[in-house]
Amino acid sequence: MWGAAAEPADSYYQVRPECTDVAKTRFKIKPGKTLSVRKWQAAFLQDGTLDIGKTLRRIRRGGIHPSIRGEVWEFLLGCYDPSTTFDEREQIRQRRRKQYASWKEECKKMFPVIGSGSFITAPVVTENGQPNLDPLVVQEINLGTNSNGSVFFKKLTSRGPLDKKVIQWLLSLHQIGLDVKRTDRSLEFYEKKENLSKLWDILSVYAWIDQDVGYCQGMSDLCSPMIVLLEDEADSFFCFERLMRRLRGNFRSTGRSVGVEAQLTHLSSITQIIDPKLHQHLDKLGGGDYLFAIRMLMVQFRREFSFCDSLYLWEMMWALEYDPDLFHVYEAHQCGSEKVEVSNGKPKSMSQCGKYERQNMRNGGKSAEGPLPISVFLVASVLKDKSSKLMTEARGLDDVVKILNDMSGNLDAKKTCSGAIKIHKKYLRKVISKFL
Repeated sequence: MWGAAAEPADSYYQVRPECTDVAKTRFKIKPGKTLSVRKWQAAFLQDGTLDIGKTLRRIRRGGIHPSIRGEVWEFLLGCYDPSTTFDEREQIRQRRRKQYASWKEECKKMFPVIGSGSFITAPVVTENGQPNLDPLVVQEINLGTNSNGSVFFKKLTSRGPLDKKVIQWLLSLHQIGLDVKRTDRSLEFYEKKENLSKLWDILSVYAWIDQDVGYCQGMSDLCSPMIVLLEDEADSFFCFERLMRRLRGNFRSTGRSVGVEAQLTHLSSITQIIDPKLHQHLDKLGGGDYLFAIRMLMVQFRREFSFCDSLYLWEMMWALEYDPDLFHVYEAHQCGSEKVEVSNGKPKSMSQCGKYERQNMRNGGKSAEGPLPISVFLVASVLKDKSSKLMTEARGLDDVVKILNDMSGNLDAKKTCSGAIKIHKKYLRKVISKFL
């Protein structure tokens, strides 16, 4: 209702009472601005097709009401095409749930703790594939399978030497477990062991189907909100998998470079154009490679904002970047691949694109690797906002890191997004002018 007071959103993501140092949420549910249940339902036509353009504008104005956040995210992340009907989406949903159940069963046959409601935190095998018979390992397997852990190891070795891919996957399971225990531990939601187990299961299955990247630290931060927002495990998995299509390149590394390095290089170029004095200062301090910003890009600002505010930031980013071809791009390629430019055969409608995507379409704002993700400009926006403090107080890289860490929980998500759009526009203008 217009004129009604804004409602705090913290109540939807309860924090454990003993966690008193958790940042307060700035995001508020604003009547008339936030995408409400009523506005969301009204955006669908009778057959179930969605007016995505109107939905994107509403999200940009005031985010998404927490009660419908999960189902809206499924569209923003490209799980569903807005032009599909209710029946078509239900068929896709059921097909995906069967696919996830099949993958999970495949993993369970290799390691029976998968799907047991438990998880492990100690390595199961050595690097050459030999069983780790440490009592802690055997105990965790006993708890997870309600059977004798030594029996599992006999079955594991009875089939002969393990395949390298299986060894690599088994070696990742305890690291996933350790990270699961640390992820969003302030939320009451994760006091329930079944929710921790669900997060472990999803990450373990993903590590198996995307063997090029596997599991890397930081992925649990990206997956956790999906578990919180969507009740069905398979639905959570596919939301996470779609998010990883955008981000998996960040986690891919070789002996010489990390996947996110290209984005850091672009960040350096952007800062040189937008705030040359700041870039010179950072370069003088030894931060010209911008490695101090790696965490922001890897986990998409999860550590810089409160839990609720990071969700608000994400949905605004995705609404700004929204590409109506997303669903067709992802459906054309199997899980564990990255986003590539694919057309569904129809001309792309500007009205169905996010504001950031429209700017790229008008100005050809794409690098050799494709369009730069908005997250790079979000980091540039944060640095621009903290420019004065960095210039006057940073006397070394440790000071830069401290200043950026101190801003955690004190950033305004909407202001950061608005700043990113302005910087993106200015950057495109300057880049294009060089070629005129």
